[in-house]
Amino acid sequence: MSLTDLTAADAERILAKAALFPPPGNILPDGRRDLVGLSREELLAAVAEVGEAPFRAKQLWHWIYHQGVREFSAMSSIARPLQEKFAQHFIVSRPEVALDQLSKDETRKFLFNFRDNEKVETVYIPDRQEDRGAVCISSQVGCTLSCRFCHTGTQKLARNLSSAEIVGQFMAARDAYKEWPSPKGETPRLLSTIVLMGMGEPLYNYENVAKAMKIVMDGEGIGLSRRRITLSTSGVIPMMDKAGAELGVNLAVSLHAVRDDLRDELVPLNRKYPIKDLIAACKRYPGASNARRITFEYIMLKGINDSETDARALVYLIAGLPAKVNLIPFNPWPGSTYESSTPAALKKFASIVMDAGYASPIRTPRGQDILAACGQLKSLVQPAA
Repeated sequence: MSLTDLTAADAERILAKAALFPPPGNILPDGRRDLVGLSREELLAAVAEVGEAPFRAKQLWHWIYHQGVREFSAMSSIARPLQEKFAQHFIVSRPEVALDQLSKDETRKFLFNFRDNEKVETVYIPDRQEDRGAVCISSQVGCTLSCRFCHTGTQKLARNLSSAEIVGQFMAARDAYKEWPSPKGETPRLLSTIVLMGMGEPLYNYENVAKAMKIVMDGEGIGLSRRRITLSTSGVIPMMDKAGAELGVNLAVSLHAVRDDLRDELVPLNRKYPIKDLIAACKRYPGASNARRITFEYIMLKGINDSETDARALVYLIAGLPAKVNLIPFNPWPGSTYESSTPAALKKFASIVMDAGYASPIRTPRGQDILAACGQLKSLVQPAA
């Protein structure tokens, strides 16, 4: 199903509210409840349902999200009889690692398998200069937006991810790097940033994304600052306003064209939310400032959107916005027909944007050899037709 096959009202109802693509519940077939992904209030209610005092929920929250503990038997502040009781009623889950690939540039890609055998890809991108890096997290199995340059867009949307599956990707990456706090507090913080730039459109699964990010930002758990989280959208304008008001995380916008006719082709969502409305939504986004600039992502396609005229039009388009522009050389994938802009075209485009006062770094492709670069993500195992 493509977004362009739906009326505007249908698209908002079906996708924004996840009416057709609900994530799975958190109750296992054996009756146990998965505690990962529950809000504080839901965890409190779960503890009360088994007859335990409210402070137990705070203990569990600490062990699950601050310490990264998966087994109740390892929760030393809880007496053994209660550990056993919790184990009878609850689990602390992680997605299963179906495939773990390491690029020659140390980018690492995980293929995660969920309980219904749906799969997504998650990427850790290390920053060599700062000794830390970002976890690129998926929000949906597949995608419905069908952006022409994106490999994920060739995979039909199967369903939204639950809050447990979203936060679980980050927790599983921490497991892989053994990054949960040590008793002596010597654990490095390699996984310091989250970018919601993986598979799917985060704002078409907003409720689960927001719930997961509130868990991540909780100071008594994972404790990641909102300044360390970037949400990337193709421009779901009503949900941009909602995300800005409720989460206030950094915003990245997949722009990729400065004319509606071209963006209609590259990013079909533009037919519903044209560039003028998108820029207006960016201007409304709370917290945008020189210290917290909106990032415009611009994939560089040879002979399509990389001219000097395009660069000047881009500068005019974002004038007055606290912004930077990430120029992304196109990363090829099996079956793609586009080519990346030439180095000369990239350099000239960047210089025009920089001369206008906007940072415009040319992104160095990472993880291309394992199809982990921007626009290359796609589950290796497709659901049966």
